[in-house]
Amino acid sequence: MAAASEAGDDVNTYDPADGGLGAVAATRVTVPALLAALTAAGAVLAVPLPQLPVPFTLQTFFVLLSGAVAGPRDGAIAMLAYIALGAAGVPVFSMMRGGLGVLLGPSGGYLLAFPLVPLVVGGLAGPSKNAGFARTLGSMVLGTAVIYASATVRIAHLTGRPALAVLPAVVLPFVPGDLIKAAAASLLARKVLPVLSARRSR
Repeated sequence: MAAASEAGDDVNTYDPADGGLGAVAATRVTVPALLAALTAAGAVLAVPLPQLPVPFTLQTFFVLLSGAVAGPRDGAIAMLAYIALGAAGVPVFSMMRGGLGVLLGPSGGYLLAFPLVPLVVGGLAGPSKNAGFARTLGSMVLGTAVIYASATVRIAHLTGRPALAVLPAVVLPFVPGDLIKAAAASLLARKVLPVLSARRSR
């Protein structure tokens, strides 16, 4: 009989005799790797925005989703893996870019916040929280705000302007699309979690 327990962020323990431990171990490796790959895929669709050095992409859809379906720890690991690949020069960032120069530029404020987002989303609406749509959406809005805050501070530093002065340009163009992404990620998370839970409990 499998016995459930929490360790870190929603880790289940299993009797090795029933094969469950192998299944959960595979899931704990596969899900973060898949989320990192999907985040890279989300960077491929990059729509330049007028007067902004940072394009609109689908990356944050998967960043938000990672916390909800993988939990804070595994979601953060997925995003750290994604950033590490990009920092190493793999062209996984928007506009098919890679390298430390991207992280040191205007996009860096957005990208470096990615590992923090699953900590917020997963902490409030992760797999163990049994969160409904409204709570999941609220956690994703907060996670998006973390990205905005980091980006605002970074671009303010690069331009030498006050954070409040750059905030409208950094945030407002992204808000409509990001709200849609947050709602869609919340809906998808509610569909995916039962599947992952069933896999972990087999």
